[in-house]
Amino acid sequence: MSSEQDLQFQNHILPLVSRTFALTIPQLPAGLDNVVSNAYLLCRIADTIEDDPVLDAQTKSNFLAGFLSVIAANEDSKDFSTQLASRLSKHTRHTDRELVKNTTTVVRNLARFTSTQRNAVIRCVTTMCKSMPEFQDGKTLEGLPELTDLDRYCYFVAGIVGEMLTDLFCEHCPELEKQRDEMMALSVSFGQGLQMTNILKDIWEDRDANTCWLPSNLFHDLEGGLSRAMRDRNSTAMSAGVEKLVGIAHAHLRAALLYTQLIPRQEVGIRRFCLWAIGMAMLTLRRIHKNPGYNNGGAVKISRRAVRATVITCNIAQYSNYTVSLLFALVSRGMPLANDGEYCPPSGTRLASDRQV
Repeated sequence: MSSEQDLQFQNHILPLVSRTFALTIPQLPAGLDNVVSNAYLLCRIADTIEDDPVLDAQTKSNFLAGFLSVIAANEDSKDFSTQLASRLSKHTRHTDRELVKNTTTVVRNLARFTSTQRNAVIRCVTTMCKSMPEFQDGKTLEGLPELTDLDRYCYFVAGIVGEMLTDLFCEHCPELEKQRDEMMALSVSFGQGLQMTNILKDIWEDRDANTCWLPSNLFHDLEGGLSRAMRDRNSTAMSAGVEKLVGIAHAHLRAALLYTQLIPRQEVGIRRFCLWAIGMAMLTLRRIHKNPGYNNGGAVKISRRAVRATVITCNIAQYSNYTVSLLFALVSRGMPLANDGEYCPPSGTRLASDRQV
């Protein structure tokens, strides 16, 4: 297939597997959007392997290793995609199955990027695939043992994405090189804030799939602990732990906003990409905070009207760090915010309301 046909497939499949990223990725500058879309689709293939409810841990580990061989061009991608597609359970969505069947197309697109872009994407996918088996082996309804385990999980599936984006942004905008170290420190929070928001939104859907990513140590002071609270769906017992996690996710998203504020205001596409994602995550967190008894993701999912409002508001405010800081403060008013004892943010996470105004 031609490069144009390969990119057409990417553009076709992206909105079918992620409505959120289908909204934000096209805001990126031309060329950069193709790289980030490709990276997302590669990560999605890895997620499809991890999320399959029927494949056992060893089979998943084998497929993840095989996927890395495909990306490194040491193994035939057609054979890999055929075998994986045939083993995926009936619970796998049709669109994810279509993506898996077209692994060759996605990998072929990766080969067309610059060496810096390829290395950033491959490092991200490699880190993700090598870490997933660790969490698959210990995955139970008892949750993760400690908050630090949640931090590690979020880094491997999302924080590493933030680091990849930083490499890509710095290559696209050389002006950012002087701030690379600060952005790298904040990039992990960018990824973790978004990932924690999704984990909180999907608590009950994950539970139905025999999965729980909540740190059980936050629920030790509850009678029966996390498993009892989830089994009974006791909103009073659950809400205390969830509120702590909302506060931690809120702190990460504050760092994510500072990350965005470091990006020059003339880089409109990159700032929109970041601000839209942060805005939608904050609105979701606010709904979780205001609905402590929610028992499904639909109850806290933001409406399409709220998404449109986020897009319009961010587009108006994007040129002024002072204005976006005010908007963030407005949306987060009354929400819990982790203190230093619960959360250790990267250095320099004070909102840069006085920069690049």
